[in-house]
Amino acid sequence: QLVESGGGSVQSGGSLRLSCAAAGDSYSRRCMTWFRQSPGKEREGVATVGGTGTTYYADSVKGRFTISQDNAKNTLYLQMNSLKPEDTAMYYCASRGPCYVSATRPPKQSEYNYWGQGTQVTVSS
Repeated sequence: QLVESGGGSVQSGGSLRLSCAAAGDSYSRRCMTWFRQSPGKEREGVATVGGTGTTYYADSVKGRFTISQDNAKNTLYLQMNSLKPEDTAMYYCASRGPCYVSATRPPKQSEYNYWGQGTQVTVSS
């Protein structure tokens, strides 16, 4: 079970931190990804972290977003800085088993078994 929190409304240039609390065992060995989806667009992978700490970021968020996790708390985070109106979307965290994380290969939502309910992020100009 995955439960996201931390979404909200901010002005352009602002920051938010999303959290995703995960239940269950083997959390530290899982690949965890933040996806987002805005109306009329396909769901896209924003950031991924693997069990060894390797990460992937979409080009659109590199240098602005940071994915991290606290294995002791079974919690995944997404720190979002310098937010832009185009970051407005529903953000979902997703989990799958251990995987190889490539810095250049976007995650595929079909590869993820567990999903949270989503948290809305709205950035106004």
